[in-house]
Amino acid sequence: MSAYNPPIQDMHFLLTQALDFESEIVDSETIEAVLDEAAKLARDVLAPINVQGDQKGASLSDGAVTTAPGFKEAYAQYRDGGWNAVPFSDEYGGQGLPWALAFPIQEMWQGANMSFGLCPLLNQGAVEAISVHGSQEQKDYYLAKLISGEWTGTMNLTEPQAGSDLGLLRSKAEPNGDGSYKVSGQKIFITYGEHDMADNIIHLVLARLPDAPDDVKGISLFLVPKFLEDGTRNSLQCIGLEHKLGIHGSPTCTMEFSGATGYLLGGEHEGLKCMFTMMNNARLSVGLQGVAIAERAYQHAAAYAADRTQGKDFTSGERVSIDQHADVKRMLLSMKSQIEAGRAMTYDAAVALDKAHGGDAQARAKVDLLTPIVKAWCTDMSVEVTSLGVQVHGGMGFIEETGAAQFYRDARILPIYEGTNGIQAADLAFRKVLRDGGQVANAYIDSLAGNVDSAYLDELKSATAFLIKAGGENNLDLVAGASVPYLKAFGTIAGAAMLARCAEKAKGHEDSNFAAQKAKIAAFYRSNILPLAGGHLEAAIKGSAAI
Repeated sequence: MSAYNPPIQDMHFLLTQALDFESEIVDSETIEAVLDEAAKLARDVLAPINVQGDQKGASLSDGAVTTAPGFKEAYAQYRDGGWNAVPFSDEYGGQGLPWALAFPIQEMWQGANMSFGLCPLLNQGAVEAISVHGSQEQKDYYLAKLISGEWTGTMNLTEPQAGSDLGLLRSKAEPNGDGSYKVSGQKIFITYGEHDMADNIIHLVLARLPDAPDDVKGISLFLVPKFLEDGTRNSLQCIGLEHKLGIHGSPTCTMEFSGATGYLLGGEHEGLKCMFTMMNNARLSVGLQGVAIAERAYQHAAAYAADRTQGKDFTSGERVSIDQHADVKRMLLSMKSQIEAGRAMTYDAAVALDKAHGGDAQARAKVDLLTPIVKAWCTDMSVEVTSLGVQVHGGMGFIEETGAAQFYRDARILPIYEGTNGIQAADLAFRKVLRDGGQVANAYIDSLAGNVDSAYLDELKSATAFLIKAGGENNLDLVAGASVPYLKAFGTIAGAAMLARCAEKAKGHEDSNFAAQKAKIAAFYRSNILPLAGGHLEAAIKGSAAI
């Protein structure tokens, strides 16, 4: 089974040369040193326990969850190394490093062991929500522990009858008269809702106050700790673990809150606003997970293809490794080119996120636009790439012992959670395009000029105009029907532009082979992947009416 080697050279290149990343905090040497240290933990600690996490999984007994072998010890190394604190404010013990540097570090955790990486990913959303919406008292009490990783956080959103329709939530929160609330209800699909890796777990729970308005307008968000400030156990427990297709090492819990003590986060009935602070953070990170698991599958497939001898060379007649055959070359290049496109897009969003945190309104608009594209395009890509990874292995890919199947199984959740990719497409079409008449979308499309054939940009603008026209005529079903192929085309075209930019920036790179690879990858994508955007755009404009 192949090892995981974080793609440090590509990560460093993107931050220091290809993207408009500037920082007064870190320079090129610092970036290289941080990535090297993170790679050691990912490669030597997290990756080796990935398979046993898949095979052994987490277990539940009397409400207590025991994580897979090695996970607790690995988390202690991760926490003690200060890795949980990388992007957070130094006011509460964070390292205050840019998100643009945090993203490649997080990619390593997810690529090495996605089941493990889910715990800090969810904690990250909790930190963001409390940082933005918490009272000063809440920030002072919770943030330092969550940022250090001594405690972890969760998102308790959906319920059995609700799915993605949060307007159907039934969980209740009743005032206790002392500023706290009594929270009751059942939540499903709670990642790391219970585990043995941290001293406390802080649950962020959506629930309704008495006499709350109907639908999503009546939702509030509550902080519900596993252990209260006086050390007593709160009235909540894990009552079940889901038996999943993949990510077996990550405990996905059904949580029961039975009059648990909770504290309002943000204002009454503002739960949806608070939730989106968590969700938007998580959606970019899930897109990053797609890049990471695809990279892991590619490395695995490439190593197998280089080692597996089968078939003969057309010219010499000698038996060759399968990576010399045209079809396998096509699959490996398809995998690698889409991974690199997704990585560049995702890191570009992270660079914009740092600028947005600095008050740059244009950067904030760019992040908002790219969030659904990164989440959906990169996770759909991960399913395709991990499936190709199985295909490269041939019949052995269908056998669990080779390891290729785990990446495919793990990747399959990514287009579903943190808002299905259909929801991402609706977000792009309705909230990011129709809301401002396509101003931000068209400005971003204009920014791609010079890096991709103008015909594709013109077609993408035409599809944008089609959505705006349909929306203006109140033909919202037509907009909805067009949204998914529109997003697919948008991501595919943006990916081509990013690869062309990378190939141009790599010219003159000290490693001539690296520069040649960048040019080769961009050329393959342009001739083999980019043309698919035309079909997506035609489906968006001409096919949506058939739906």
